[in-house]
Amino acid sequence: MSLINTKIKPFVATAYKHGEFIEVTEQSLHGKWAVFFFYPADFTFVCPTELGDLADNYEEFQKREVEIYAVSTDTHFTHKAWHDSSDTIGKIEYTMIGDPMGVITRNFECMREDAGLADRGTFLVDPDGVIQAMEITAEGVGRDAEDLLRKVKAAQYVRNHPGEVCPAAWKEGEETLAPSLDLVGKI
Repeated sequence: MSLINTKIKPFVATAYKHGEFIEVTEQSLHGKWAVFFFYPADFTFVCPTELGDLADNYEEFQKREVEIYAVSTDTHFTHKAWHDSSDTIGKIEYTMIGDPMGVITRNFECMREDAGLADRGTFLVDPDGVIQAMEITAEGVGRDAEDLLRKVKAAQYVRNHPGEVCPAAWKEGEETLAPSLDLVGKI
């Protein structure tokens, strides 16, 4: 069953952000766009490249009023240790959620039960707490923050322009489509 168009499930978690431990719940997200960015583990190999890429593009997400929540089954203490010891992770300004019990990871259906680790899962959640986009990749396949940002822009456009949809490879400012009987068979 797909999680698209479903509300995120309740959770409470401790996270690391800006040198502090903070509590994050599904209620914290109300009224905001959010990206949940699951990754297998701190102190690994592909993970820091992805998290660093997000950090390099975080300002663009913030301009779109999107908060990033990186989630692994590590603890918030481990996130702090990694943040303090890695130049790449040290530049992260977004929230790093610790999910050692795997509650959030299971809520988003991306737990590898045999390993106790998250798959590489990306979920775009709208201000109503509804999942609008998702992507799961194999452990060795890193994700691209710019492509994620393109999907954010498309989802926000569609939300703000009822009756319009964004075609494949749509970029902000390009033409959209208005599905109708007149358009059937003309694309």
